[in-house]
Amino acid sequence: MNVLLVYAHPEPRSLNGSLKDFSVRRLKDAGHAVQVSDLYAMNWKASLDAHDSLEPQDGARFDPSLASKHAFEHSLQSKDIALEQDKLMWADAVILQFPLWWFSMPAILKGWVERVYAYGFAYGVGEHSDQRWGDRYGEGTLAGKRAMLVVTTGGWEPHYSARGINGPIDDLLFPIQHGVLHYPGFEVLPPHVIYRTGKIDEANYPQVSDALGQRLDRLFTTAPIPYRRQNGGAYTIPDCRLRDDIAPDRVGFAAHIE
Repeated sequence: MNVLLVYAHPEPRSLNGSLKDFSVRRLKDAGHAVQVSDLYAMNWKASLDAHDSLEPQDGARFDPSLASKHAFEHSLQSKDIALEQDKLMWADAVILQFPLWWFSMPAILKGWVERVYAYGFAYGVGEHSDQRWGDRYGEGTLAGKRAMLVVTTGGWEPHYSARGINGPIDDLLFPIQHGVLHYPGFEVLPPHVIYRTGKIDEANYPQVSDALGQRLDRLFTTAPIPYRRQNGGAYTIPDCRLRDDIAPDRVGFAAHIE
């Protein structure tokens, strides 16, 4: 199988760097083909702007969505964007690996999403009508592929528990897993989160890497998070609200998981 690892950490000698190298070896040893988008090493341009098109309209008011749509439809995207889209189409599974910085992904990875997820590629896809509101949330360009987050954080696991001060880790990652990954069609696996990174040393690194290795070994067999599909009947169209009879006792993020 083909695996794309999108990696966001500025220091190759970091724990993240070591785990990235470990993941590549483990996946290749299992017979998978692997590509890595090491965003810092690539000097990835994080800001979405008019120059993401090969023919920017100088002096015109910049509309990010319309400019993205025009560039995608007319093969005018900058080469770095088109290459990353090709990698996504090649991959059977995508892994996003990053440190949790200020309760989210690093800016460079957010910029990768904003630029690579072009209008017509990752959003604005499919029929929008009173019967169907696009191919999204379980459908879309990337449907049939798997995705998983590998996240490191300096905080303790209890800090991210149901009553932890930082909030539940599943809630913090929901915008990424449900919004960035499930929206364009991915089947999203439960995340692999590594806590208390400042306490990981040579003595306990084998345990940390082995736990990650076991998750990688099950990349294509682990059951995905059972997010509800937008067009699967649970939501009213076009307002995209859960039907009153679906999970009437639940609100917020949890209501969108079967």
